[in-house]
Amino acid sequence: MSPTPEEPNLQNGNQTQPHIPSESQQTEESGSDPESRVATIPQQQRESESVDEEADAEPRSEPESRREQSSESIQLQVVTDATDPRSGDPEEASIPSNGADNSHPALRKDEGSRTFTMRELLNGLKGDDGNDSVNESEGERPEANSGHSFTQDSPHQPYSEQSRAAMELINSVTGVDEEGRSRQRILTFAARRYASAIERNAQDYDALYNWALVLQESADNVGADSSSPSKDALLEEACKKYDEATRLCPTLHDAFYNWAIAISDRAKIRGRTKEAEELWKQATKNYEKAVQLNWNSPQALNNWGLALQELSAIVPAREKQTIVRTAISKFRAAIQLQFDFHRAIYNLGTVLYGLAEDTLRTGGTGNAKDVSPNDLYSQSAIYIAAAHALKPNYSVYSSALRLVRSMLPLPYLKVGYLTAPPVGRPLAPHSDWKRSQFFLNHDVLQKLNIGGEQIQTSPSLNGERTIKVEIPDIVSVSACADLTLPPGAGLCIDTIHGPVFLVADTWDALDGWLDAIRLVYTIYARGKNDVLAGIIAG
Repeated sequence: MSPTPEEPNLQNGNQTQPHIPSESQQTEESGSDPESRVATIPQQQRESESVDEEADAEPRSEPESRREQSSESIQLQVVTDATDPRSGDPEEASIPSNGADNSHPALRKDEGSRTFTMRELLNGLKGDDGNDSVNESEGERPEANSGHSFTQDSPHQPYSEQSRAAMELINSVTGVDEEGRSRQRILTFAARRYASAIERNAQDYDALYNWALVLQESADNVGADSSSPSKDALLEEACKKYDEATRLCPTLHDAFYNWAIAISDRAKIRGRTKEAEELWKQATKNYEKAVQLNWNSPQALNNWGLALQELSAIVPAREKQTIVRTAISKFRAAIQLQFDFHRAIYNLGTVLYGLAEDTLRTGGTGNAKDVSPNDLYSQSAIYIAAAHALKPNYSVYSSALRLVRSMLPLPYLKVGYLTAPPVGRPLAPHSDWKRSQFFLNHDVLQKLNIGGEQIQTSPSLNGERTIKVEIPDIVSVSACADLTLPPGAGLCIDTIHGPVFLVADTWDALDGWLDAIRLVYTIYARGKNDVLAGIIAG
């Protein structure tokens, strides 16, 4: 019996991790309906990044727009991927539900394909005759380590009508504070270079892509009340550049990814309208294209899940659950690529919480296979607890955990049914396999006895031993489609002592066990086992 090859395995916690770009730098505040419940749970985190910084770099946060909340759902704080959950008190924002008006936090752009870095450009500016500002008529060539250089722009550089319109937008942005003004000078300098490059070669998709990034970054420097230029106008122009770049180079996955972010930002401006719905649909299509071109991108999968979650809050109720379940699959796929991706882990917890709220309010679909609200709440608590264990200093996770901890099957992290063979007889006839309750905590997966008490691993009165898997002994965990197993969803836990085969009742139940075991092992491998033990023990 062997695991299916397509299922990602947990190999001693030493996964080859994709590079995690830095956290973005913008927080979104959200208001709450006065009739909402007082309790608050922090909400979703979005992933957007610059590739030459570490994922846990200390982010800066800026206030953004507020939005109304439903009175029917417990409140969650919206946390962007950039937000530092350690700073400040959590703001309120509702988990998506049939009555909730939710909006995701701002995204920062992945600038992995930039021709040069902003730091290199800044160095070039500082070398411009000893001045730190950009001369409006001409500028010195930046000292870009990437090998790309730019010639001086003439003060009367002839631009096409389209380029001139984009440059007018860029030139009208001033920034809301000194830092913003300084950054905008750099962006304006870069925009002139890209405009010149495109005038020389209209097929230069790299210049188009980078100019789109400049427009998108400039939109972040526009005040919320600004009308000249408007944030939306800059984002719309950025989208046009991404469109042109991807037509010229259909495999430019970074462009599809950042284009989706720009579309998402435009959708948020429009609230819960038909126009916003169409924009969210466009964003999900672009995230899908980005993932097709670069499957090893947990960040794109995470953002795709968030865009679907936003869309689910706008579409008719009959379409909502299908979209929410698709969002769940994207968060889960992101975690399978990177087991310690705490943002996707946390977001999966919040979307499951929202699904529990919806199911409780509507009574579900009436399908016998529907998961009960209590089980959904319990699943939600597992992911939020895991995110907190991986990042115990993040106050957003701590706040959420305080509200959902009681939904865990304490003193365990997870309790559920698995069908197991007699101890020491993995090839026993199917009739000898028994469906039993198992528990998972910070250090062991083990069977429970009839009364719910933990069975000791030492020989019992009748000389038998129970099935027990120590977390440090795990080598890999995977689904197992083997015809020698009893009917159901096969689970293979490979340990240093050999494989352990179990069978979950359904494939959905198997997903929950796979995630929980992998997360507990990852927490152990990252040296945070004591944090998880503290959560369970209180």
